[in-house]
Amino acid sequence: MLYVVIVYLWAAILLYLLLGGADFGAGIIELFTSPANKKSTRKTMYRAIGPVWEANHMWLIITIVILFVGFPAIYSTMSLYLHIPLVIMLLGIIARGTAFTFRHYDAVVDDMQEIYNKIFVYSSFVTPLFLGIIAGSTVSGQIDTQASTFLSAYIQPWFNWFCIAVGFFTVAICGFLAAVYLIGEAGSEADRRMFIRKARQMNIAAVICGGIVFVIAYAQGIPLIRWTFGNPLGLAAIIAATLSLVLLWYLLNKGKTKILRILAGFQVTMILFAATVDHFPNIVVLKNGEYLSLLEHSGHEKAISVLALALLLGSIFILPALFYLIYSFQKKSSASGSGIA
Repeated sequence: MLYVVIVYLWAAILLYLLLGGADFGAGIIELFTSPANKKSTRKTMYRAIGPVWEANHMWLIITIVILFVGFPAIYSTMSLYLHIPLVIMLLGIIARGTAFTFRHYDAVVDDMQEIYNKIFVYSSFVTPLFLGIIAGSTVSGQIDTQASTFLSAYIQPWFNWFCIAVGFFTVAICGFLAAVYLIGEAGSEADRRMFIRKARQMNIAAVICGGIVFVIAYAQGIPLIRWTFGNPLGLAAIIAATLSLVLLWYLLNKGKTKILRILAGFQVTMILFAATVDHFPNIVVLKNGEYLSLLEHSGHEKAISVLALALLLGSIFILPALFYLIYSFQKKSSASGSGIA
């Protein structure tokens, strides 16, 4: 049952990165779009993510619940020593959702619309930035459970060059996913070519940021290179991600939108797999060299069994409903000459 819970945890993190990340990326794309193209970008983005954007946060909720119930030691450590970036990330989610709603459904159209737009795009940038910072801090070895000062306990674990680099890499990944997903939603050839260009730009940014992450990790003594390339499975995943990237660039101008989305999702999946497979089951690296393990620091056996059963039963009801929601809006959009991501 423990491995069932771990699989659900990894899948929830991956799906939040793929689906929620694409939603955040839509705001990032808008942030880096010229004023002349912002209106058409907003229309395309809203048509794509408007119907289902709230559902994507389900994966974050599932992740939190699994950690809280199944791995209380890991949950308490992260929520204590990383409470500042966690709060900033959650505030970003709230601000983004509020701005997204009000800028489309506000009864009065006035100067507040511009404020809503700014809140939306900047919170879309800040939220994945701190999501990446939190992810980087779990493996940076900077969390010190014996810290005696506020700075060393609650600032240094996440406010360092490695975590910030991982944050920017996450932002670039989200922008890349959104651009690829939105190619098929463009209402005109000009918009389609704009999203293709954005996909290339974000992909280049992700490659550069990823390289910076490895350089900083090496400089700070974080064995990221060994974790990624030292494991045969990790190396195979990196090779697969690279090959899919080459194929994706080749197909960008071919109009094969479904294949492009699959390739983008596959590439991100392989990157996440390569970054985590070698140090599994260790999920948090502490400053004293110890680890918090998904196997050794799990909750009570009965709690794990009940959690696994709840996840399995919940999937029977939640997943079909989610797929039907997406299908319904796809069918509705297709009838009006457009689709959703």
